[in-house]
Amino acid sequence: MDEIRDFLRSRSVANLTIVIINVAVFLILSCFGDTENADFMAAHGASYTPYIVQDGKYYLLITSMFLHFGLSHLFNNMVVLIFMGDILEKKLGKIRYLLIYFGGGIAGNCLSVYMDIKRAEFPVSAGASGAIFAVMGAILWLVIKNKGKLDDISGRKFVLMIVLSVFQGYTSMGVDNSAHIGGLIMGFLLCMILSIGVKQSEDDYLTYD
Repeated sequence: MDEIRDFLRSRSVANLTIVIINVAVFLILSCFGDTENADFMAAHGASYTPYIVQDGKYYLLITSMFLHFGLSHLFNNMVVLIFMGDILEKKLGKIRYLLIYFGGGIAGNCLSVYMDIKRAEFPVSAGASGAIFAVMGAILWLVIKNKGKLDDISGRKFVLMIVLSVFQGYTSMGVDNSAHIGGLIMGFLLCMILSIGVKQSEDDYLTYD
């Protein structure tokens, strides 16, 4: 327990808060229904294109980022987020981190809606993965800006991790790849803008003015 407590205390506040909210939402919904049931999730904030486009429920682009289909979906996303998000927040600060997280997540969901309309297929979508890919895209830019390495993160290994994550999405069933790609690209672009003024110190750490 002490190790867990110390680990949580070492985490960045904004990112840890997002993780806690995701877990809390999942536990609450689990008390009232089946989080792996599409109809139940659509009724409780998941992204469903007809609701967004026809009914104007644009808030679903945000609420869906806090919902997950089952414990495995939640666990996999939160494990990645608690490490990747912590790195980004410590480099850019909580405000810039939140702008990238939510900006990238919303952009990913918007691309997902666009692709649903284009394909005329309307699955129920939920999960933080679009925002997580935005975090990964932002870290990728910081790695590039820091000449191929960020702390212990090797540029080549990180690029390989992103490629494998995208590949896994395209080879798995029921994955919203549009949200992943949209989040990744937007996170990269937002970090390019928001990291203006962020400079490399003599200790090879990025600090923001």
